[in-house]
Amino acid sequence: MIRFRTLAFVAATLVAAGAAQAQTKIAFANDWKWEGPAAPFLLALDKGYFEEAGLDVTMDTGKGSLDAIPRVAAGTYQMGAADINTLIKFRDQNPDLDVKAIFMIYNQPPFAVVGRKSLGIETPKDLEGKILGAPAPDGAYAQWKAFTKANGIDASKVTIENVGFPVREPMLAQGKVDAITGFSFSSYINLKANGVPEDDITVLLMTENGLDLYGNVVLVNPAFAEENPEAVKAFLAALVKGFKETVADPAAAVKYVTAHNDVAREEVELERLEMAIADNILTDEVKANGFGAVDMERLTKSMDQIADTYDFQSRPTAEAIFDPSFLPPAEERMPD
Repeated sequence: MIRFRTLAFVAATLVAAGAAQAQTKIAFANDWKWEGPAAPFLLALDKGYFEEAGLDVTMDTGKGSLDAIPRVAAGTYQMGAADINTLIKFRDQNPDLDVKAIFMIYNQPPFAVVGRKSLGIETPKDLEGKILGAPAPDGAYAQWKAFTKANGIDASKVTIENVGFPVREPMLAQGKVDAITGFSFSSYINLKANGVPEDDITVLLMTENGLDLYGNVVLVNPAFAEENPEAVKAFLAALVKGFKETVADPAAAVKYVTAHNDVAREEVELERLEMAIADNILTDEVKANGFGAVDMERLTKSMDQIADTYDFQSRPTAEAIFDPSFLPPAEERMPD
């Protein structure tokens, strides 16, 4: 009896070890630090949804889309998150690097120009004669030329100051610049944290001022996707669980963010997350079509808008940029 139990234990141990070894490793490169809107990813990670799907997932922060995309394209990371508009330009400039988007995170991007009423910024045209603080690798600043064209802004009358991400909002709070580019939910909340009264902040969302673009996406390395299609599908299925739970209960979901960011304040990140859900994640299109999908016609039109102010060398098609084949069925992606 003892020998039988010993053999059974050894067999069970070997099965468990085999299952662990069978887990597919995925290193994920986020495009930014862990803030409220990252809750769906961290919730899925910490609640074990990736592990249950047979994946060994690690996640790292980043310094913007221009940092995350090359990491995934090179295979240093198998998957990641970045702005799809930056990806479109990257693919145009690097046609041999077939990195693709496979899941839409922000159906409406949070790109914004954020200013202060006390500094004379209330409409896009008010930017003429002013100083705009814009980090060079910022995803919102990448849309600046299209934004000026859509709003009839004379760009020659706007002074662009290249500022670092950490000093962007402090400089606006101190009046050293009149407006900044950034993600709406981050710049708005950071300005309040820097002492700017809420009623003095102007948020000019680019999607409400002439631009119809998509936002951040999940990326995959092409070689990894070809060799591990089921693992990529499993990752997205687990991620959809994270999105559903986050949208259903943001207050619970944001705790997974603060668990990964020691300096984050829960009430601040919750406000940031709720803004992202309302403006960027749970749009009418998502309610109709489910998390993660795109309308290829809309994506093509957004590329037309990019072409208004960007000279494509060999413009990629929408199908070359976004591959929906890894998405779970639509009925499984619908918000609860």
